[in-house]
Amino acid sequence: MRTKLASLARVDLLVLDDWLLAPLSDLERRDLLEVVDDRYEKRSTLICAQLPLEHWHDAIGDPTMADAILDRLVHNAYRLNLEGESMRKARGLAQTDGNIDPS
Repeated sequence: MRTKLASLARVDLLVLDDWLLAPLSDLERRDLLEVVDDRYEKRSTLICAQLPLEHWHDAIGDPTMADAILDRLVHNAYRLNLEGESMRKARGLAQTDGNIDPS
């Protein structure tokens, strides 16, 4: 496991998709802190989430761990808020209308 965590710390861009759809376990919190700490100010991390940022602290669970993780993730971060319908939903509607988008 240590080898996998170390390799995550070295990739140029780590993408965390569907961030915090489920609460984190204690082991997941500790592993995540290790990875984000190793990457802090060295590598890029992209987080895609439906959960609003103001709810991340509670979703992480342990308040001390959440503070440490979020301090490393949010400091120096760029935040993009996307609005509008989901692309999956739009594609599904197009397919049911007979207007299939080949992309």
